[in-house]
Amino acid sequence: MKISPRFANPLKTYFAPIAVLALAWACVPPDQPPPRPDRPASPRQGRPNRQRPQKTTPAVRLGWAIQAGAFSQVKNAALLSDNLNRQGLDATYFRDSDRLYKVRFGNFASRDSARERAEALKARRVLDDYYLVAPDTLAGYRIGDLRAETGIRRALISTAESYLGVPYLWGGTSADTGFDCSGLTQAVYKLNGLSIPRTSRDQYAKGNNISRDMLRGGDLLFFSGSKGKNVTHVAIYIENGTFIHAPSSGQVIRRDNLNSPTWSSQFIGAKSYL
Repeated sequence: MKISPRFANPLKTYFAPIAVLALAWACVPPDQPPPRPDRPASPRQGRPNRQRPQKTTPAVRLGWAIQAGAFSQVKNAALLSDNLNRQGLDATYFRDSDRLYKVRFGNFASRDSARERAEALKARRVLDDYYLVAPDTLAGYRIGDLRAETGIRRALISTAESYLGVPYLWGGTSADTGFDCSGLTQAVYKLNGLSIPRTSRDQYAKGNNISRDMLRGGDLLFFSGSKGKNVTHVAIYIENGTFIHAPSSGQVIRRDNLNSPTWSSQFIGAKSYL
């Protein structure tokens, strides 16, 4: 049937709102109860924009540091460290890849403040030449980033292994001053740009608990030579049950095994700082 042109516009005007309403009704979803505010969304309902839960990282990232010295004798590096420590600069000596002993110290907020202090020490002839160490050049700078954790642990292991055979002279005057186990673990972390507590008891108190079967390289192992289970020794875990530590006066830094009867019987726990 052909509609007269004079009726066409009124028909369009009449049916257009009905068509729009019908289309809108078809797009309305069935009534759903509002979500309960105290009920978490189901993991199957897509992936909301949320961060993976971050674990606590007890180690603190350090700032700029000053590096000085290049000694063939460890005692000379220890003497410089001792001198700087008396000035409150928290110095650490280490054996570098060139087999020379060097000293690193300080925790400065900026490059300028580190350079200013280094120049002042140089003017007083405490230092000769020096090198400024930027925090973002060290493995620990990315602490808290799960993607970087493996790299940080490898760096800690490498640093610990560089101390093997080295007499750790805490106090820096002679071999008679002996070794300091917690000073070694602190130095390993510090040389990678991370700060942990100074004493073995504080290191045990601040770290995150780790079960023995979950140990990873860079974790700290704690031992007690007393029946009261008080912390008397600390070491840094490497892999496959082995660890590196500064045993006692008159000995060099060495590698031992946690599964040996002696160390297994004295083991009281492990902590992670990553």
